Amino acid sequence: MKQRIITGVVAAALFVPIVFYGGLPFVLLTYFLATIGLYELLKMRNLTIFSVYGLLSTLFLWVILFPKQYTHVLSTFNYSKTELGIAFILLLLAYTVITKNRFTFDDVGFSIISAIYVGIGFYFFIETRNAGLVYIFYSLFMMWATDSGAYFIGKATGKTKLWPEISPNKTVEGSIGGVACALIVAILFVLFSNINATILSLMGITVVLSVFGQIGDLVESAFKRHFNVKDSGKILPGHGGILDRFDSLLFVWPLLHFFHLW
Repeated sequence: MKQRIITGVVAAALFVPIVFYGGLPFVLLTYFLATIGLYELLKMRNLTIFSVYGLLSTLFLWVILFPKQYTHVLSTFNYSKTELGIAFILLLLAYTVITKNRFTFDDVGFSIISAIYVGIGFYFFIETRNAGLVYIFYSLFMMWATDSGAYFIGKATGKTKLWPEISPNKTVEGSIGGVACALIVAILFVLFSNINATILSLMGITVVLSVFGQIGDLVESAFKRHFNVKDSGKILPGHGGILDRFDSLLFVWPLLHFFHLW
């Protein structure tokens, strides 16, 4: 617990000022976090980012992450994000031939899906910050409340297993408790912030986001169980890897955008 607290304090001291500042430093931070996330996923499958296919996968990820406010840079070269993404997919497929199938079609599929999974979530992290700090903090506090509520309420009252094949410690009671705690956060944000929503609409959105945030957590748990690893990485002592910390939010940020709160 002591290690978790120390890591949390240090990470917050580095993370929060950059989130407040925004702009290019925030974009670069997001690129760093996403790249580590891709590294963690590839490592689960015994693939390395420090390779030709790893470089191609990383460049594909960076194309997905490319923020809307900088697309004019691509337009000067008469290319779009879609065109560049297709190019990197074709190069990954071609690499299976160059390696005489040592890098297989399955590896290509895993690399592409990994980049898309991580890239889409972190791309909408950038878009959420561009919409305003209030939406970043709403998403963070809402998921922290969900996670904390699910843990403590599940520990106190949990009897019915939620999905034991994937995460044996999670319970239905804890999951419902997490949603209830998230709703408290939603009400507080409507009352004490300038978030663009009524209480009823934000409560409805929060229920969906809280549920899908928990699904995002289970998705990463399924990855780890499939590949027989405890944590996605070790970059955050006491917490695990980047994916261990952002798995829920990788589902929340795109959905938050789809609700058109801003």
